[in-house]
This record gives sequence, C-alpha cells and structure tokens, in this order.
Amino acid sequence: MGGLKEVLYLLFHPNQLRAIIQWKVWHEPVYQRDPSKEAPTLQACFKFLNMTSRSFAAVIQELNHDMLIPVALFYLVLRGLDTIEDDMTISAQVKEPMLRNFYKNLKADGWTFDGNGPDEKDRELLVHFDDVIAEMKKIKPNYYDVIEDITIKMGNGMADYALNAEFLAGVVTVAEYEEYCHYVAGLVGEGLTRLFVEGGYANPALLERPELTESMGQFLQKVNIIRDVHEDFEDARRFWPKDIWGKYVDKWEDLFDPKYRTQALHCSSEMVLNALKHADECLFYMAGIKEQSVFNFIAIPQTMAIATLDLVFQNPKIFYSHIKITKGDACHLMTQSTQNLRVICDVFRRYARRIARKNDPRDPHYLEISMALGKIEQFIETLYPSQNVKQVKALHAEKVNDSESAEFWESLMLVAAVLFFLLLVSALMLGVAWAMGARWDTIINTGSISSVKDAAAKITAKINHGEL
Repeated sequence: MGGLKEVLYLLFHPNQLRAIIQWKVWHEPVYQRDPSKEAPTLQACFKFLNMTSRSFAAVIQELNHDMLIPVALFYLVLRGLDTIEDDMTISAQVKEPMLRNFYKNLKADGWTFDGNGPDEKDRELLVHFDDVIAEMKKIKPNYYDVIEDITIKMGNGMADYALNAEFLAGVVTVAEYEEYCHYVAGLVGEGLTRLFVEGGYANPALLERPELTESMGQFLQKVNIIRDVHEDFEDARRFWPKDIWGKYVDKWEDLFDPKYRTQALHCSSEMVLNALKHADECLFYMAGIKEQSVFNFIAIPQTMAIATLDLVFQNPKIFYSHIKITKGDACHLMTQSTQNLRVICDVFRRYARRIARKNDPRDPHYLEISMALGKIEQFIETLYPSQNVKQVKALHAEKVNDSESAEFWESLMLVAAVLFFLLLVSALMLGVAWAMGARWDTIINTGSISSVKDAAAKITAKINHGEL
C-alpha cells in the first residue's frame, strides 16, 4: 500500500519524479567502490554500513579510495558506541564503564557484544564487531590514532550524559544541550576534519578554527533533534532543554497536547533559531575543502539539514508524527550538492528565504529569526557578490545612455513649452485687442493693407475745411 501511495504521489508531482530520475540515471560518482577487491571482513563492514545508515552509506562509498575505508570504519566505530548509549535496556551502571572503555575494544581481537535489547536496530553491528576490529588494524597509523582519540572523547562524554539522563531526566540548560550535541556530533566533525587534513584533502587552517568544525556537527545534530522530537517523546527521551521549553509550557508532555499547539510552535521556533546560528559557519567550513568527493560528502548532509529546518519550521506535525523531506527533494539536493560551493550557497539562500516567508510576525522570535536569516544572506553575499565588475560597468553604461536620452527629451519638451507659451500669450493679446474694438474682420474682408489706405483717403476727401 505504501508503494502505491508513493507512485500516486510522484504521478501528481512530476518535478519530484524528474529529480529522482536525474539522480538515479545521470549521477556519476567521482569514485566508485569495487567490492570484488575487498576482503570478506571489509565487505561485512560495508554491509553493516548499509544497514545502519543508507543515506550516509551512499555518500561514504563515493569517497576517494584513500578516505573510503577510514571514514567508513570511523562511522561504524561511533555507531557501535552510539548503539550502546541509545539502548534504554542497559542500566547506567553497566553502560557507563562500557562507554568509557569502548576504545580498548578496538585492539581486542574477536571482541563482540550481544547484550543489546532485541529491538535495538543496530545490535547486529556489535554482534559482529570483530569484523570492524580486523579492518581497523589495517589502516594507516595516523588515521587509527584519530579514530581512537575521538572514540575516547565521545565515550567519556556519552558516559557523563548517560548518568545525567538517568538521574535528572533529560537536558536542563542550553549549555548542557550544546555539550551533548558536541559529544555526539561535534566530535564527529573534529575527527573527520583531522582525517581530511591528514590525507591532504582539506585546508590545514580548519584545525585552527575549531568553531567551524563544531558548527558543522552542531547544525546537523540540532536539526535532527528538532525533527525527531515526537519519536524521542514516545521513547521517553528528551533532548530539548528545559530552559527553552519551560518558557512555554509547565510540563514537557504539554508540548504534545493540541491545546498548547501555539505555545509548542513558539517553542520550536526558538529551537530553530538556536540551530540557525551555525549555518553561515557551515558554509565557511566547506570553503576549506580541496577535493571533490570529500566536498560532496560534507555538502550533502548540510543541504539536507537546511531543507529539513525549512520543513520543521512552523510545522505542527513534528509534535504528532515523524516527518522528513521527500525523496524527490532529497535527490534534487544531492544533485546540487555534488557541484561547487556557489551552488551550495544558492541552496542555503533559497531555503533561508523560504523560512523567512513562513516567519510569523506574531511569533516572539520573529525579529531574531529574521536577523539570523539575514546574516546567512549577508555571508553568502561576501563570498559571491550579486554584482560583478562587468555587471556594474554595463549598468553604468545603461544609466549614461538613459541619461542622455532623457536630456534630449527634456530639451525638446522645454522648446515645445516655450512655443506653446508664446502662442498662448499672442492669442490672449489678440483677444484683448478685439475686445477693445479692433476690427480684424475689415482686414480679413478687404484682403490687404492698401485697400485699407484707399478707403481712408476717400473718407478724408469728403471733409470740407473751407474756413482754413
């Protein structure tokens, strides 16, 4: 039934169907993985990669051959860590030491774990984690060191949060919220940046600007947390900080009550505002990537995130269902994201303007959101000004031509106005003379001035002046 519904949807949305066909038929990866040359353990790793995340698996498998395996293993190691952290059937007392010591398992040949709950979706990865360990031993030492270091940091952070969630029932402050996003996503950005710099595929200056790397991870994680709020609520998890939602409702459950829908939307607007502050730094980060397959890998999730932010903004569905961008939109975004930074900036500008159109003046965060969106557009303008030198010169020449043309017509109108004024004055003078007794009809009837003189001579001849 779901397949029929999707077919009907695409029939009535031909643009979506076209985007899917364009991606499936005409997309040519920069690099392609060759499974025939892989060991069985590496093939198993890619099988689990496809099982745990289809979206990330697709972009990872199009990376260049030097980055392909390290990034895939990095993802699987952190996914294994996350699988333990997410499993609510494991008590905090058991979970905490497992998270803190997880990095040690990377050197333990044959280590596996089957203690996850039966419903944990990625439990199979840990059941066969020995395949990941076998491949980790084969990568370059500098890549291994990066993965191990990030695993240590993330494991400790997740352990701290697991204890906090057990006793404090969720995130309280915005600082705790951002700290959690740092441990589960910001550190991923740090690890990837270090891998890319080690491989020579990113500008080393990115390591000197950790706030850019942090924003990359924070933006993705915050968007996911906003989108998945209803799903997390059903799983008895709360990632929205109380410092934000407590401004609008008294109890967390009230956000999902239709009676408080307006308050819930205002709350979600503040969450969106909190995420938007990272958007311009994400674009800045992407300017430091030097290789196309790595750029594609970075850009696709970011464009998906800004599109998802537009989807959830002022959308009450996030409080009673799970929503995501359509497959057609996703394919269109992937097509655009595999080009260059200028196209990515156009995507960010387009979705920023869509969010701006939905921004409600009655929302308490209307001005702040407008300013955040304006900041994105302003940053894009600094990278790619909407006017270039040629355009400015052409515009100036056009203005000069328009000015010259305007001057000609103004002069012509001035002459016409003077002539009209002279004619008007002449007509008035003639009219006044006629009113005072001037006989213009005599001149007209006789036809000449000489006729008038002859008539005058005849009249004077009849006058007698004998006394003179």
